[in-house]
Amino acid sequence: MSWEMAALLLLGGSTVLLFLGMPVALSFVAINIVGAWLFLGGEAGLGQVVRNSVVSVMSFSLTPIPLFILMGEILFHTGLALKVIEGVERLIKQVPGRLAVITVVAGTVFSAISGSTIATTAMLGSLMLPVMLARGYQPAFATGPIMAIGAVDMLIPPSALTVLLGSLSGISISKLLIGGVVPGLMLSVAFVAYIVAAALRRPELAPPAPAESHGRFEGWGLLLFYVVPLVSIFVVVVGAMSGGFATPTESAALGALATLALALTYRALSLQALMQALKGTVAITGMILFIILGATTFSQILSFSGATDGLVSAILGRGLSPFAVLVGMMLLLIFLGIFVDQVSMMLITLPVFMPIVLKLGIDPIWFGVLFLICMQLGLLLPPHGLLLMTMRGVAPPEVTMAHIFQAVVPYVIMSLVLLALLLLFPMIATWLPNRLIG
Repeated sequence: MSWEMAALLLLGGSTVLLFLGMPVALSFVAINIVGAWLFLGGEAGLGQVVRNSVVSVMSFSLTPIPLFILMGEILFHTGLALKVIEGVERLIKQVPGRLAVITVVAGTVFSAISGSTIATTAMLGSLMLPVMLARGYQPAFATGPIMAIGAVDMLIPPSALTVLLGSLSGISISKLLIGGVVPGLMLSVAFVAYIVAAALRRPELAPPAPAESHGRFEGWGLLLFYVVPLVSIFVVVVGAMSGGFATPTESAALGALATLALALTYRALSLQALMQALKGTVAITGMILFIILGATTFSQILSFSGATDGLVSAILGRGLSPFAVLVGMMLLLIFLGIFVDQVSMMLITLPVFMPIVLKLGIDPIWFGVLFLICMQLGLLLPPHGLLLMTMRGVAPPEVTMAHIFQAVVPYVIMSLVLLALLLLFPMIATWLPNRLIG
C-alpha cells in the first residue's frame, strides 16, 4: 500500500470518526486495530498494539497530569477558589467594567493554581455571570471575559494539557510549562485593557455601580490571608522546576502537597470534599490516559506504514521556508480547532508536525507555545468551542448562543494578534524558560 493510501486511511479515518461524534479514545483505538492488522502483520500486530499501549501509559512523564488536576479539584471542592475571587474583588475599586475586570484578574490568579480549564470557566460562569447580569451588564459583554480567561488557564502553569502536549511531542515539559507564562500574562493584560476601553466608550455595556465600602484591613486582609498563600503554590511549582531542584513530576507533587496543606490549614478539607476531589481526579485522569493509550500506538502505526515519512518529504520537497511551513501548520491547527477538541488536534497533527519541526531546526519550545495558543483559540472558536459549550451549560436562559458567539469575537482577535507576535518574535515564548532553566 502506498504512503498516500496509508495516510488517507489512518489520518482520514480517524478524522471522519471524530466528526461522526465517536469519543476520541475509541476513534483512535478503532483505527489502531485496523492499522495494526494491515501494517504490523495481522494477529501479531494486534499483540504488539496491546504491549505498546501498556508501555505508553506507564511513562513517568505523565505523572504530573493527575497531580495538577488534583490541585484544582481540591481548590474547587474546599471552597478556597471563592476566596481568590473575594480577595481580588475587595482590591479592585471603581474602574470601568469593574466586575469583568475582577473576573479576568481572579481567573488569572486561579490559572496559576489550577490545571483545569473547563472547571475555571464553569466556576467563574456560575459565580460572576449572575452578578454581572443583575448589575445590568449586557450578556455578550459579561460572558466574554469568563470564557477568554478560562482559555488562558491552558497557558499558565500548572496545566494538564501542556504536560500532555510535552509528553506526546517529546518537548521539554518544564520549559513548555514556563514558556506559556509570559504569553498568558500578556493576554490577561490585553483583556483588561479591552474591557476598560470598551466600558469607557460604551458605558451601557457595563453600567457603573457604587463601590462597596470595606475597611482597609478587610480589603488587604483577604489578599494576604488567602490570595498570597494560594499563589505561593504557583511559586512552589515553577520555582522548583526552574531552580533545578525538582522534575515536573516532583514539582507537581510539591504543588499537590502544598494545596492539601493549605486546605488543612484553613480547615476547609473535609472528608467529603477530599473524596469528591479524588473522584474528579480519577475520572479526568482516566480519560486522558485512555486517550494517550490510543495516541501513542497511532503515531507508531503511522510511522511504520510510511505515511509520516511520505508526508514530511512531500511538505519539505515544496521548497518552502521554515517560517512559511510554520505559518501553514498554525493555520491548519486553527482550522482544526473549529471542528475538533484540543486532544484530537494533538493526536492528528503531532505525528506529522514534530518530524518537520525537528528537520527544519525550529525551536521546539517556540513551536510548543504556538501550538498551545492555537489550542487556546480552539476553545473559543464557534460553533463547537469547548468553553462556549461550558458557558452555555452554566448561563441563565436569557443568555443565548448568539450572545456567546458574539462575546468571544474580540478575545479571539486578541489571541490571533498574540499568535502573530509570537511568530514574529519567538523570544516572547523562549526568553523565560531559557532564562530560568537554560
